[in-house]
Amino acid sequence: MKVLAAYNIKGGVGKTSAAVNLAWFAARDGLRTLLWDLDPQGSATYVFRVKPKVKGGGHALLTGKRSVDDGIKGTDFDRLDLMPADFSYRNLDLDLDSTKRPTDRVRRLLAPLAKDYDLVVLDCPPSVSLVSENVVHACDVLLVPLVPARLSVRTYDQLIDFVDTMPGRKPQVMGFLSMVDSRKKAHREFAERLPQDHASVVPEAIPSRVVVEQMAEERAPVPVFAPASSATAAYEALWARVRSRLDDVG
Repeated sequence: MKVLAAYNIKGGVGKTSAAVNLAWFAARDGLRTLLWDLDPQGSATYVFRVKPKVKGGGHALLTGKRSVDDGIKGTDFDRLDLMPADFSYRNLDLDLDSTKRPTDRVRRLLAPLAKDYDLVVLDCPPSVSLVSENVVHACDVLLVPLVPARLSVRTYDQLIDFVDTMPGRKPQVMGFLSMVDSRKKAHREFAERLPQDHASVVPEAIPSRVVVEQMAEERAPVPVFAPASSATAAYEALWARVRSRLDDVG
């Protein structure tokens, strides 16, 4: 079982959109896929039309009072399940801090799922916290969406430093550009230059398109309601790159 995390220190950069669409493509390609929504906003939970109520909250899950299996819900799509989030997830740092080996708790919770899933996708909240440390320890590939702006790259560099200084196993960090408006010269130049300047940033980029924003209205991944859109093609290309990286992980 491989673990992919969509994460960034900053919010509003396309983490949930990437997590939802890549999880859908993984399931389409035959992988038994679980998307774990770790964000108290529960956006991925909303998109997949799952009730945003976690019995016992995140505390019961992280402290072992409730098993991970009990919280998993099916979606409308074959081979794609969801672990929903609710607003109790705002206290995940406190809940983790009350456990033994708090920086490794998520990885240990996921381990028994290897018999049921080929891929787990983590949709992560924006923060630098115990949740962040858990995500880094748990995942094989840390997927980081970046908007085409200098401050976004600065944050990305800080994130790479954060991962490098953490003890223990480390994931591959993979950045990609999100919300790229090809009508803007600055965005085009940014998309061309950034993968050259940062070896860990891939050339596949997600365009700024209305259909991505419509995910919340349609409550479905982009390929479901806009299969011929450029956004669908971009997410599919990104998934091909991500899958190749996951396959390379030992």
